[in-house]
Amino acid sequence: MTPFPANIYMKSASTKSSESSPSRAEATSIVFIVDDDISVRESLETLIGFAGWQVETFVSAEEFLARPRTVVPSCLVLDISLPDINGLELQKLIAPDRIDMPIIFVTGHGDIPMTVQAMKAGAVEFLTKPIDDNALLNAIRHAIERSSAALGDEGEMRALRERYASLTPRERDVMKLIVTGMLNKQVGLKLDISEITVKAHRGKVMQKMKADSLADLVKIAVRLGLTPAKNPWHVHESHD
Repeated sequence: MTPFPANIYMKSASTKSSESSPSRAEATSIVFIVDDDISVRESLETLIGFAGWQVETFVSAEEFLARPRTVVPSCLVLDISLPDINGLELQKLIAPDRIDMPIIFVTGHGDIPMTVQAMKAGAVEFLTKPIDDNALLNAIRHAIERSSAALGDEGEMRALRERYASLTPRERDVMKLIVTGMLNKQVGLKLDISEITVKAHRGKVMQKMKADSLADLVKIAVRLGLTPAKNPWHVHESHD
């Protein structure tokens, strides 16, 4: 790739807007940089580090892939032209499993088809060199916010799966039926158990799943993929 002056990313670092600076919480996040040009890596590291984020740099996609996955908010500033696996190929490798790590592409010779391909695959920004400092820092801020939200969703889903795993097989049977709108007596007939037993299982399900109402339980079931988002049944709040 064509080398750029070491200070090319620093032209506005001293005058960047306050809105580009990370909050204290964001400062615990990591910005990964993958670029085979040492002058570019050092310039980006200086700029992003000066703005307050933690930075880790890599000379190649293979070196980056060897790093263990992080569980803190993060984003990847990725060059398109790399010597081994190029940026678009790396994106294909990691994007499906790393929605918590948004990608910001940087390149010295991008074109429209390349930009479209990157954005369709989930990139949050595509910047051409020389890069405007504020544009890059704002892209990083938005990417970190997106990463934080994705990690939060992932944590919630993990907790829901753990709660669901704590249910007994019978409690799962009861849950799957009551979220469709079935009354206790209907569930009892379906499972060939008494209505009193259904009520007992239902109470345990609500407790273990930490649902305050049947509506909450339905939402949980939808998130877990146990029932369609558009439920054809009328949801009865009555326990009868």
